[in-house]
Amino acid sequence: MARNARVDVGGVPYHVINRAVGRLRIFTKPADYAVFIDVVQKAKEEHAMRILAFVVMPNHWHLVLFPSHDGDMGKFMHQITNSHTRKVHAYTKTTGTGPLYQGRYKSFVIENDTHLLSVIKYVERNPVRAKLAKRCEEWRWGSAWIRTHGNAAQKSILAVSPVPLPRNYSAWIHEAENAEVLDGIRRSVVRGAPFGSTSWKEEMISKYDLISTVRAEGRPKKKNEN
Repeated sequence: MARNARVDVGGVPYHVINRAVGRLRIFTKPADYAVFIDVVQKAKEEHAMRILAFVVMPNHWHLVLFPSHDGDMGKFMHQITNSHTRKVHAYTKTTGTGPLYQGRYKSFVIENDTHLLSVIKYVERNPVRAKLAKRCEEWRWGSAWIRTHGNAAQKSILAVSPVPLPRNYSAWIHEAENAEVLDGIRRSVVRGAPFGSTSWKEEMISKYDLISTVRAEGRPKKKNEN
């Protein structure tokens, strides 16, 4: 099966995901999570990446990124994946045993409007949906905890969202997602599709020649498409 085209342009938000090989658990104790977040912080500083939200789960993680320039995301993600893999293999003494992640990361462009807020909420509510925490800010390894409990140094990992978070953030983040929005985000993840309004998705598919995404969305082939 052909891979979706890799979009790596600046000025567009992205939902980025990666999972462990075989969905095995990577993070089992606080130190494991802390190592990954430290890797992300260092990569963020080196590449000036704007991180809008994140969550680290036992066998996968989500990032919401807003790169400034073309090619920034690829460099940032390459550093995270390689650095984290090396560190885990080093402290578990498993160097040479194979990859840590199931493959290349997945990334999906997001429309820079309320759709972006929906993805931020989706990411930060992951631990609640997975029943790992009763409230988003109780999960120590995500941006909801940092926004609520983090000190200045910890909050430095997060950038200001181009679409302002609601003033009543605490109440907003604890409201369960609308079922239709939740389904839309999940379809984006499963199909590798842009997440946004219909007209905007059409524009992204055309602009970046996302042929496999067009098919996944159930639209007819173009005349010149094989």
